[in-house]
Amino acid sequence: MTNSHQHKNIQTTEADQFDVLPLWATVRHGLIHLGQWGGRVLIGFIVPFVVLVLWHFLYKSQWLAEQILPSPQLVWQTFWELLGTGELSENLLISLQRIGWSVLLGGGIGLVVGFAIGLSRKAYDYLYPTFNLIAQFPVIGWIPLLLIFLGIEESLKIVAIALAVVVPVMVATYKSVLNVSSKLLEVAQVYEFSRWQTLSKVIIPAALPNIVGGLRQGVMQAWLALVFVELLASSEGIGYLIVWGRQLIQPDIVYMSIIVIGVVGYLLDSILQFIEQRFNRWQKQAF
Repeated sequence: MTNSHQHKNIQTTEADQFDVLPLWATVRHGLIHLGQWGGRVLIGFIVPFVVLVLWHFLYKSQWLAEQILPSPQLVWQTFWELLGTGELSENLLISLQRIGWSVLLGGGIGLVVGFAIGLSRKAYDYLYPTFNLIAQFPVIGWIPLLLIFLGIEESLKIVAIALAVVVPVMVATYKSVLNVSSKLLEVAQVYEFSRWQTLSKVIIPAALPNIVGGLRQGVMQAWLALVFVELLASSEGIGYLIVWGRQLIQPDIVYMSIIVIGVVGYLLDSILQFIEQRFNRWQKQAF
């Protein structure tokens, strides 16, 4: 009885050790990953910190007039004032809504055209030269023409920004479809998939990570185009705040708006990069 009891205790202890080791390995891996991420974040803050110190030094030294270079403290105070009155959040929300509608419009067209020219040689011959021509023309150049047809209404902003989204999404989709592995297509032929089955079960899953990368690029192009459009033809939005600050001769509003545009653009890109990495990992596991 004693030997049997001791044997069971030994087995229980060994099982506990096997349970603890994988858990400790997971925690250790997580801590290492967290430390690496924290290190990258700290390194990324070095340059902004140096710029902030230099900005403060130039202001204190009065090398530039306050009407040209306001103090960092004033810009920070302006940020909280406009946030408190709701002017900053309202204009930022308007800009993000424009981005959303523009990405839906431009991204949708880019996806449809990209799949069409990737799957059909005739569609490529008919459509690709036109969209390649559009790619050579900057978004700001379309605004005078769009003003004639659309006026200065909200549709002008959405269409102008959507033009910046179409091309990167279309190119990414087209190339992703063409680069689908021939081995995967051969498997579809072996199983006698229909065209729809081949598209939905082989081509789209294989091309999806690169398409998401194209959408990421399209969103960032839309964010850049948004600022141009709101500077030139808008009375609302985060880009308009720059014009408003210049008209009021308040450079603190101008600087604050530029910083907010940069931070929001960085956050958007970081979120999209995270999503893109998830899709890349999924593709490696799936294929």
